[in-house]
Amino acid sequence: MHRRLSLLLCAAALVAVASIAGAPAQDPLTVGPGIYRLILENERVRVMEARFQPGEKIGPHAHPDHVVVVTSAGKLAVTAASGKVQEFDAKVGDTFFIAAETHSAENVGTTEFACVVTELKGKYKAKDQASPAPAASDVQQGKVDG
Repeated sequence: MHRRLSLLLCAAALVAVASIAGAPAQDPLTVGPGIYRLILENERVRVMEARFQPGEKIGPHAHPDHVVVVTSAGKLAVTAASGKVQEFDAKVGDTFFIAAETHSAENVGTTEFACVVTELKGKYKAKDQASPAPAASDVQQGKVDG
């Protein structure tokens, strides 16, 4: 009886580890419900607002190709699945195109950082596996005057 219970527990642990290891990256609305808020969603785009208080973090999550418009200036450190960290000292109106990726993020500044994230759907659907850090050509920046 004891051996059977041990085997059953061992099998359950293996299944749990396998499901975690093979699990796709999580949705930012699920991982950071206190940070991300859904604004609009249809068959072409999903638009969310993200607000990070100083020191606030969000764990690994994935986005398909997406556009970010900064609405409250601040410093955000974004860590790609590869471990590469990219720090953004973003100003209001800064606009970024970011290729599909999995990352985590932390507000490393002293003020609230806020942005609107527009994810593209269709052929730009997020990948289930972690993506490498975007190449310089994968991130494009512009600015909204205002």
